[in-house]
Amino acid sequence: MSLSDTAESLAAALPPLMVRAERLASAVTLGMHGRRKAGIGQSFWQFHHYRPGDARAAIDWRQSAKGQHLYVREREWEAAQSVWLWRDGSPSMRFASGAVSKLERASLLALALGVLLVRGGERIALYGEREAPANSRLAYRRIGYALAERAPSDDQLPPDAPLPRNAQFVWFGDFLAPMEDIERTIRRLTRSNAGGRLVHIVDPAEEDFPYAGRTRFEAVTGSENRTLGRAESVAGEYRLRFRAHAEAVAVLARKLGWNYTAHRTDRPPQAALVALYADLSGGHRMAG
Repeated sequence: MSLSDTAESLAAALPPLMVRAERLASAVTLGMHGRRKAGIGQSFWQFHHYRPGDARAAIDWRQSAKGQHLYVREREWEAAQSVWLWRDGSPSMRFASGAVSKLERASLLALALGVLLVRGGERIALYGEREAPANSRLAYRRIGYALAERAPSDDQLPPDAPLPRNAQFVWFGDFLAPMEDIERTIRRLTRSNAGGRLVHIVDPAEEDFPYAGRTRFEAVTGSENRTLGRAESVAGEYRLRFRAHAEAVAVLARKLGWNYTAHRTDRPPQAALVALYADLSGGHRMAG
């Protein structure tokens, strides 16, 4: 089947998630990416000292002859970067105290961001999939089908898969995995000099703990259920622990040079999408 035939067959039966994501992206009016960083292009940007791994052909011998160091001539980035999206599909993400689950909101934001990035000239891919990053409607529709039509895996953490150098990585999840596992995963992803963003999806009941009286809490996995006679008696301690955990995730992200943002499922997704797209439009890693 040709590429155009594949695109037409995908377009024939768009899942509701795809329709919602395209509408959300269309409601967000933003300019094109305004990046200025080293990359492949014709415009001179700056010199830097020669480093192991730099191509010898990039050495500017005229500039190097002026001193005792070898200099590499960097050019302004003009090629599209690759942005890799990953959504946590673990059982805890399926929790919903209202109309929208964390899984549904994470999927919508991931896909709408992909739509915006493609429209802005970037190449996107779903991390862990076979398809290479691409800048096309077919690329984000494939992601839409993967997020909407397949049963989500139970993995809390991104798989151990190759990531190109200098890629951008966006991780949507509730970050309820052990902190040491989250840190180990981020460090693995940054070995290829990838820039990263953690998008913390929060259900309002998780943060506010609105329960009172006799309440039964059921675990999302296993049989560790618990009934409290007066749920309000633990509300204060619970809220402190939840805020402390969220802050620990944010601090970890900053320490490792990644960005962190939180989004509650009872709030409109537009603001989170605008913030994510604007952040990625910088095209560089944030300082830790």
